[in-house]
Amino acid sequence: MRRAILAVFLAGALQAQSKLPMEPLRDSGQSVTGAFEGWFKNPDGTFSMLVGYFNRNLQQALDIPVGPDNSVAPGGPDLGQPTHFASGRAWGVFVVTVPANFGSGKLTWSITANGQTTSVPLSLNPLWEISPFLESGIGNTPPVIAFDGVTVQGPKGTMGPALSAVAGKPLALNVRVTDDAKVGRGAIAPTTPPVAVKWSKFRGPGSVSFAGNAATFSEPGEYVLLVVANDWSGDGGRGFQCCWSTARVRVSVQGQ
Repeated sequence: MRRAILAVFLAGALQAQSKLPMEPLRDSGQSVTGAFEGWFKNPDGTFSMLVGYFNRNLQQALDIPVGPDNSVAPGGPDLGQPTHFASGRAWGVFVVTVPANFGSGKLTWSITANGQTTSVPLSLNPLWEISPFLESGIGNTPPVIAFDGVTVQGPKGTMGPALSAVAGKPLALNVRVTDDAKVGRGAIAPTTPPVAVKWSKFRGPGSVSFAGNAATFSEPGEYVLLVVANDWSGDGGRGFQCCWSTARVRVSVQGQ
């Protein structure tokens, strides 16, 4: 029981750390806020800060290029953050890795959308340490995403193979996803598949439409796509930062 209470407390604390706005959602004209999910230690002694966002616009997706309106500082403005913001909450879509001696240092991700600027601090405060690779108690682990020669597990946003496409023509997205299909003690496995896979645009100059296992690009340019694999824990691991996996794919799109 104590562990459960602690988990609930930490989930609430993480939400408070992200400082997500509580104003009513509207179709458009609202802000986009970065969301600090927490941090974890890497085997080489460095640390990774896991970051998502909240687009409060119900109908308005936004493209905000890296620069004054989309920057991470110090060290940026480009530290791997998205430039495309779909509506709603996006959990842990990228990480910022900092050195082992980062200590009490801080980073800030600032976003200006629809004339409104929001900022979220990123730090190694002990209260925000998370375990995105293992759900304690049941041993649940994130799904495994496999490309040709690349295997990804967990929300580190590993870059998969580079692809090429032609604007207006579907590009097959070949990926294999597996999972341990574990659920909580005493829980009955849902009737839905153990893994839900979703592709989205992460960066790029035009729009991208997805149908089945294919993507179609509206115009030429350099794109980055994001694939998220959620297990039965759902988006954001029900707010407990485990268990989902992310990967990114670069696509160079040529004109017809």
